[in-house]
Amino acid sequence: MLGRSWIMLFVIAICVAVGIAFMLYLVIGGLIGGGPNLGFGKGVGLVEVKGTLINPDPVVEQIDELSKNSGVGAIVVRIESPGGIVAAAQEIYSELRKVSESGKPVVASMGGVAASGGYYVACGADSIVANPGTLTGSIGVIMSFANTQELMRKIGVGFEVVKTGEYKDLGSMTRPLTPSERKLVGELLEDVYDQFVEVISNERGIDAADVRKFADGRLLTGRQAYELGLVDRLGDLRDAVALAGRLAGIEGEPTIVKPRRRPIALWSVIEDLLSKTSSALPSGVRLEYCLR
Repeated sequence: MLGRSWIMLFVIAICVAVGIAFMLYLVIGGLIGGGPNLGFGKGVGLVEVKGTLINPDPVVEQIDELSKNSGVGAIVVRIESPGGIVAAAQEIYSELRKVSESGKPVVASMGGVAASGGYYVACGADSIVANPGTLTGSIGVIMSFANTQELMRKIGVGFEVVKTGEYKDLGSMTRPLTPSERKLVGELLEDVYDQFVEVISNERGIDAADVRKFADGRLLTGRQAYELGLVDRLGDLRDAVALAGRLAGIEGEPTIVKPRRRPIALWSVIEDLLSKTSSALPSGVRLEYCLR
């Protein structure tokens, strides 16, 4: 009898330990995101795009994670961004299109600001929801160069440049642009601008000529964007989540599923700082090549 009692106590202790471990898993999963979806049916994945668009990799990884999650029926991308690097916006946009084309609905929710590159990202969604006061639009491309020639002359600093081609030091901070360089940069920006207009025309069903009428860098409110056909409906994040749930066939209020939070590697921080420092050095092109 004594032996059986010890066996029963041992079994009970194991069951309690397993239960505690499972509860901790649920709590930690809820705190860091990416926890299990214990609701009935599928949930709605939530990805946040915040700040200036520079490195798209974290957002792309989150979108990919949620797209492969069988417990996620749709994805809402919450945008709080004034724009940023051209390619960064294009990569996030492309990833959202892939999710949509796979059959999983995507809804964009615009916060306070979702302009230029932020709007480019939103075009990857099946439906765009904006607040009436959201700042959006700003459709255009900008490239700027610092010219410190006069300052360098005053402090007695000069530069000698040896190059293998006419345009190799384009954007040098030690001199103004030449007429041919201005023409070259203008053609480059026009090509990227055409890409932006083409995406809006294709995704929003607006003739390219009509897009160009307001694609002159102007800011628009969410309500103005809605009237122009750039936004599908006015509403907040909860409205966007509810819409995503309906598109995915989820009954009732959807469960929100967030991507797992990944630890920030020290080397990635150092690498980012080094890249920013090197971009400020007087060699190569120092430029602001952005959708904003």
